Amino acid sequence: MRYLVENKLIILVGIPGVGKTSLLTNIVDRLKNDKKSVSVISFGTLMFDVAKDNGVSNRDELRRLPIKRQQELQKIAAEKISTLNQDIVIVDTHAFISSPEGYYPGLPDHVLKIIKPTHFVSVSAKPEEIYSRRLKDETRNRDKITLANVKKELDIQSGMISACAVLTGSPVKHVLNREGKIEEAAEKIINSLGL
Repeated sequence: MRYLVENKLIILVGIPGVGKTSLLTNIVDRLKNDKKSVSVISFGTLMFDVAKDNGVSNRDELRRLPIKRQQELQKIAAEKISTLNQDIVIVDTHAFISSPEGYYPGLPDHVLKIIKPTHFVSVSAKPEEIYSRRLKDETRNRDKITLANVKKELDIQSGMISACAVLTGSPVKHVLNREGKIEEAAEKIINSLGL
């Protein structure tokens, strides 16, 4: 008897500078080579696409919006994600947003209930590597950073994603994306998905 493999909706989080984009590219290439139907969705881009119609001119402005507006945008993005039906959907997002009001969850309960993730992956790297990568990134309008802030963000990410796993009953895999070891990190993530 042949068992049907259930669709997977994976939430992949990482603070800026952990190498999430490069890691995602590697994972998607491997899955497609295994003939899997896979889609990567940027949660922030979905939110920004809606916000642009309301006067937001760049993606970095999203986190400065009032929390109520961020919640509305999150709901719209989550509803779009919930309609996807590929074998594997990977949602590229952040576990939290640093807003003027404090650290706001990137995946609050109302979002989790809509998208119903099957897995969480939390990507990190050594704080010194993250700090160095951020200093070199001139493509975004980021807040000023310190090594201490990077360490704090890694701790907040870990706490937020662990709370998401508790709320949904879905497993969370913590993966260290070490410099020059992207293949190793991708392998660990793929192996954790039960494909």
